[in-house]
Amino acid sequence: MSSLTINPGGHLKGAITVPGDKSITHRAIILSALAEGESAITGYCRGEDCLNTARAFRAMGIQIGEQPDRLRVSGKGLWGLTEPEQPIDCGNSGTGIRLLTGLLAGQDFFTVLTGDEFVRRRPMGRVVKPLRQMGAMIAGRKGGELAPLAVTGSRLHGIAYASPVASAQVKSSLLLAGLYAQGVTRVTEPQRSRDHTERLFRYFGIPIREEGTAVVLPGQPPGGWPGTKDLVVPGDLSAAAFFVVAATIVPGSDVTITGVGVNPTRIGLLEVLTEMGADIQILNRREEAGEPVADLRVCAASLRGIRIGAERMPQMIDEFPILCVAAALAAGDTVITGAGELRVKESDRIATMVLELGKMGAAMTELPDGLIIQGPGGQRGRQLHGAVCTSHGDHRVAMSLAIAGLVADAPTHIENTACIETSFPGFNGKLLELLTKS
Repeated sequence: MSSLTINPGGHLKGAITVPGDKSITHRAIILSALAEGESAITGYCRGEDCLNTARAFRAMGIQIGEQPDRLRVSGKGLWGLTEPEQPIDCGNSGTGIRLLTGLLAGQDFFTVLTGDEFVRRRPMGRVVKPLRQMGAMIAGRKGGELAPLAVTGSRLHGIAYASPVASAQVKSSLLLAGLYAQGVTRVTEPQRSRDHTERLFRYFGIPIREEGTAVVLPGQPPGGWPGTKDLVVPGDLSAAAFFVVAATIVPGSDVTITGVGVNPTRIGLLEVLTEMGADIQILNRREEAGEPVADLRVCAASLRGIRIGAERMPQMIDEFPILCVAAALAAGDTVITGAGELRVKESDRIATMVLELGKMGAAMTELPDGLIIQGPGGQRGRQLHGAVCTSHGDHRVAMSLAIAGLVADAPTHIENTACIETSFPGFNGKLLELLTKS
């Protein structure tokens, strides 16, 4: 079991890049594998989650050449996948297993999908239920509520599905199944979730349209697959978020993060931090493969607590742990509600952050669907202290605790940090890179 010790002191200065967007990398691999011919994916995320998706397609007969800065995917078309000889291990990736379940539901072969102990505890019924409505044959633990999942490919038909949660994973799973379905597939959400799948569909020439909070796919692409596309993956805003908060809360810091994706469905944290008083500049806006990209310059600033409701959570669901760190340093109370979805992530992120930041002296009150964080200006607010914490196997919790350690009064030791490799290989090196320039 690996660990990480953070020593406070100094400030952060300089410019860095962050790994390619994890969500986009998953989807780019999938769509490139379904295209006819070779596609190059530059700047992909090299975390274990995305590498497991690449391994899954290799197991289904797709050649994928791996270089440090790019993947070369030799696609075989919509019907070119072959049955894997062994179960496919998606590792720690909920995105990987849910998207592959949708894709494989329409194939003409049998597949077993599994993952690590954390993925095997995550709810799969939210994709299995609507896929079964489309005609999918899927078996699994607890009637398909939990992985492993056994998927027997079958003929699918489009449905109109109203998702009870705003989830890009649910939406994307159904849209991938819709590529193999007869008729129209329509997915409606209570609020818009991140739209990377829709943007990549358009980039690859797949007809798709949006109607309010609904996304509509006509069915199998007319005339076959439109062909390959090279693409550049922007830096992952969820990875950049740790350095955005670090530069905000560590006095004297001035950090620029270059080439970051600023998709409107993903920038909730930037909007919330700005409302709290953060000094964030979005510079040099441009577009890559249908995704908006920019550089972020962040300088240290004093924060104040605010109220954050359910309507903002879909745009910042992955950034909740690092938001808790920022709120613990903000003057006054920060109240977060409508975040019940966080109970079924890699860990119960609400309970986990209350427990672990509590060890560092943060005053937090757990709510059924969120929490109240009392910063230094609150009645029970406290300074953060060095402590021995654990990640609970959750990569975002591990990195958030590391950032909190930068402003503690003594070293912070974080146990079980190997999980960081699932999304951000080299995280500690990036942090040291900025600290050495202070």
